Amino acid sequence: MQLTLAQKKLFHEQGYIRLPGLIPPAMVRAARRAINHSLGDRGMNQSELSTLRSQTYCREVTNQPVIVDLYHRTPAIDAAESLVGKGKLRPTGSGQIALRFPTLADPPGKPHPHVDGMYTPHNGMKEGTIGHFTMLVSVVLSDLPEPDMGNFTVWPGTHRLYESYFREHTPQSLLKGMPPVEMPPPTQIIASAGDVVITHYQLAHSVAPHTGPDIRYAIFFRLYHVDHDQIGWRCMTDIWAEWDGMRAVIPAAAAAPVGA
Repeated sequence: MQLTLAQKKLFHEQGYIRLPGLIPPAMVRAARRAINHSLGDRGMNQSELSTLRSQTYCREVTNQPVIVDLYHRTPAIDAAESLVGKGKLRPTGSGQIALRFPTLADPPGKPHPHVDGMYTPHNGMKEGTIGHFTMLVSVVLSDLPEPDMGNFTVWPGTHRLYESYFREHTPQSLLKGMPPVEMPPPTQIIASAGDVVITHYQLAHSVAPHTGPDIRYAIFFRLYHVDHDQIGWRCMTDIWAEWDGMRAVIPAAAAAPVGA
């Protein structure tokens, strides 16, 4: 699946795009079956819940074909490469199994924006580093027909706000916390099982509270441009440096090639 020019313009403006029905229903069912089998067979250690929530549930399943093939053997990979360039993303060997369970809190709370790769005590990141990457591909495995069902939540346009901030204050300023910029209203993404959401790494995002009755299932793939290590911190002050497929919609002044 190749994204259209209109879709790329929307992605440039918002920093994310939802692509309905990319994952075949049989693959959605197989992934949920594998996850539920793991939960029933192995259960969850109460003392590990914070780590499981921050990193992944069902660790022994994350690198299995039933999960990895949701990206590598569906139109999701073509959609991602249409933004970055054919063959320009490293293969991924695992996906984060991101489950969200219903809350009984009243009121249920609000989502708090972050970008990935910032250290917390439970997420496995080394303190004093930022684990930046290129894009986040989210595979929705359960229907989210309304807000507050554990929806993936974004703050549209913040990828560009943060780019401006980091140009002035350096990307390393993120080590001190989220940039103190005026935030737009958040958007809780309404989606169906089988949808895919592609998000720019630098877009502020979170998870909505979950007041629904069922577990929310999703898989997250964190993808890297093949030259990401060489580009390094520059990907945060030149947010399209790795996105060759976006050249037609990027203003000429910001469309420097990867090797520049």
